[in-house]
Amino acid sequence: MIEIEVEAEDWTDAIDDVEAVVERAAVASLGTQAGAVVILLTDDETVRDLNDRFRGKNRPTNVLSFPAAGMPGVDPQPLGDIVLAYGICAAEAQEQSKTLRNHLMHLVVHGVLHLLGRDHEDDAEAEAMECEERAVLASLGVSDPYTLPHDG
Repeated sequence: MIEIEVEAEDWTDAIDDVEAVVERAAVASLGTQAGAVVILLTDDETVRDLNDRFRGKNRPTNVLSFPAAGMPGVDPQPLGDIVLAYGICAAEAQEQSKTLRNHLMHLVVHGVLHLLGRDHEDDAEAEAMECEERAVLASLGVSDPYTLPHDG
């Protein structure tokens, strides 16, 4: 189950049917894993506040993932929440010569993989996670986000 909440209208102004784009990326990332994910599309200030409160970093970032604790007897199990900041994501897409749509899909995939326990704390973890991201994105028709040019 994927729940998408759009808090910042910039997302819907910039990407046609943004909810469907996000859902498609999240579902592809989950594969056969069952679970509930909430994805919030918001602004930089909201993400800055969350990043400060939960990570002690008083700055916005592109995506935050908040894994959920298991809840016995609840089906599907909550996997967690993902929060994305419009301004940061839009600026990154422009800087990296990507469409915002493709960059959003990449960050949703990245966030869901974090909820599934993947990480990039060391080089081996980072390479494994990036490999998994590339495979999911390729299945969605999105080019490798780690090589240039991105959207040709």
